Amino acid sequence: MGVLAYQGVSKRFGQHTALDGVSLEVQEGEVFGLLGPNGAGKTTLIRIGLDILRADAGDVSLFGAKPTPPTLDRTAYLPEERGVYRRARVRELLAYLGQLKGMSRAAARDAGERWLERVGLGHVAEQRVESLSKGMTQKVQIAACLMSDPELCVLDEPFSGLDPVNVALVTELIEERRKGGQTTVLSTHMMHQVEALCDRVALIHRGELLVYGRLDEIRQRYSPHEVMVWTAMDLVAMGLCATQRKAGCWRVELPSSATPAGYLNELVRNGVPVDRYEPLIARMDEIFVHLVGGGG
Repeated sequence: MGVLAYQGVSKRFGQHTALDGVSLEVQEGEVFGLLGPNGAGKTTLIRIGLDILRADAGDVSLFGAKPTPPTLDRTAYLPEERGVYRRARVRELLAYLGQLKGMSRAAARDAGERWLERVGLGHVAEQRVESLSKGMTQKVQIAACLMSDPELCVLDEPFSGLDPVNVALVTELIEERRKGGQTTVLSTHMMHQVEALCDRVALIHRGELLVYGRLDEIRQRYSPHEVMVWTAMDLVAMGLCATQRKAGCWRVELPSSATPAGYLNELVRNGVPVDRYEPLIARMDEIFVHLVGGGG
């Protein structure tokens, strides 16, 4: 089921085309990665989906219909830029933001207290936001997003300003949402987090959709037809198209007709003592650079 869907969405700002006929769908219960370089059109796409901006052409659906105030109340959005009242006290800020999502003041205060503890900030509840570090402010915003238990949460660079301990915390929170059947859109430049978290991804560049689909299938599609073989035998001497990376470790280019599993069976049948064997799978950062950097 499509929680958020775009069909042929285009948007221009003067002479600049921010989006050019983008079509994609975010499915219920998944973590969806929205990727692209700065200025690619990701934030514009997010804001159109949440009815902050209107598309020049194309259609958007949220929970199966056009975005409306009731459906938008089922969502939460963490913008990349800071969006907090810096003079407010942290406890009061969360209570206020919870009420904007339709929570009673008492429920908002209780949820705010729980979430401050959850992100390790219970001790700053009475401090003003302006006194907090960049990372602490980011965690306050994340708590504000999640305290209303949104069915769809859109996180734009949620790891910005966070140390490794808090990156792990936010990763855990996103995983908890997936396990609970809730949907998360994750826009980030941290490709290792994309690989760790995302079920499907879309890569946008210069307003166009370059890649869209399951993460594992995309990585496989852009992977070289090669494997790494750890063996004491000299594979070059056997006439194989191999490059020795270090003692006992070889990078082997497979014949076009071979599969990694079939090639391993062939090595074993030919008496090659294989200690370890791995197909080479492209990393998302390699794919990102290949496509965005002009690799085609």
